[in-house]
Amino acid sequence: MSELQLRRSIIDHCRHMNAIGLNQGTSGNISVRHGDTMLITPSAIPYADMTPEMIVAMPIDGEYGAWSGPRKPSVEWPFHLDIMRARPEVCAVVHTHATFSTILAIAGKPIPACHYMIAGFGGVDVRVADYARYGTKALSENVLKAMEGRSACLMANHGMIATGPSLEKAMWAAVELETIAKQYYHTLLIGGPVILPDAEIAGVLEGFASYGLQDKRDGTAAA
Repeated sequence: MSELQLRRSIIDHCRHMNAIGLNQGTSGNISVRHGDTMLITPSAIPYADMTPEMIVAMPIDGEYGAWSGPRKPSVEWPFHLDIMRARPEVCAVVHTHATFSTILAIAGKPIPACHYMIAGFGGVDVRVADYARYGTKALSENVLKAMEGRSACLMANHGMIATGPSLEKAMWAAVELETIAKQYYHTLLIGGPVILPDAEIAGVLEGFASYGLQDKRDGTAAA
């Protein structure tokens, strides 16, 4: 996919996540790896007004925090960039303030194996990253710790992060995470969930190698 196509795709996915209620306003942000560059949404621009040239380019391994474009990058660029640097398999990061994920994050509640789909995030739970102020290096470090062995996390008193090998898969993961968060929240209201044993999740993980959002034969993601 060309850089222009990626820039357009970022905008399309930003508008989509708001349209389906996964995010509100400009609180979320998206980044995509393009070679040795990270493309990320600009700061405080309504998605309806965003144009491809507004998407900010940042070097992944070059000067930390350097950027090019007519607009400043999202204030959350540190954890986007640090995830890209630390996790070469990650090609897209989706951050939202999705309602149920954020409720659990505010309560400091990780999501346990209440559903087998938790395995889709790499383990037996989705952790909550310790709180740090938005846009700080401390938050970035907390996120990386919470995401060890995982492809997603909640962020205390903040929201959620989902990653993937493509933007389509990262968005799929974000939707799935919010779905499980909603299910878990509601089970807490009726006495709490039955938690699946670790051995069951290990078996599900083995099967997930060929499950979920698959790629088309041309290499692009398909629903």
